[in-house]
Amino acid sequence: MGGLWGLIPFYAKEPRQKFPMNNARAEELLDKVSFRDVWKRGQRCIIPAATFDEPYWGPYDAPFSKCEWWRFARADGNPWGLAGIWSQWEDRKTGTVYESYSMLTINADGHELMGRMHRNELDPVTKQALPLDQQDKRSVIPIDIADVDQWLAGTVAEASALLRVPPARVFSAGPAAA
Repeated sequence: MGGLWGLIPFYAKEPRQKFPMNNARAEELLDKVSFRDVWKRGQRCIIPAATFDEPYWGPYDAPFSKCEWWRFARADGNPWGLAGIWSQWEDRKTGTVYESYSMLTINADGHELMGRMHRNELDPVTKQALPLDQQDKRSVIPIDIADVDQWLAGTVAEASALLRVPPARVFSAGPAAA
């Protein structure tokens, strides 16, 4: 499926959003009005990717270190199939129909690899890095090839069972080439 990256919500006045919905938090799919009906209707997609990049801000104890982009490939060399949701939106002025999608993310606190990505969150009082289990580290959600049918055509409960970060051994990761 082609389409615009950044899901256009049903209530939008125009297709281009000031703050595009490129990502959707998996934990909030049933709560957010922008995603709730799409999720319930099973409008799920696979976003193919050879690699994806994430920001790494250095060791946990150095929350203000310089950002270094890391590239993630599959250790087996196959492409990623990342979890997404899609929607159609019609421009009432022109009748043009737009297809759009968002990539799903999930909390990765405690994951040995993805839990190290993104800037460390600071305690608002002490200004020190919060313990890793109190941060909201995010990860994309790879869908294994064996689970594609369940993701695309399964019930909400069956699809929900796939909302997880795979073990670190699935990833081949390191600093992105300059």
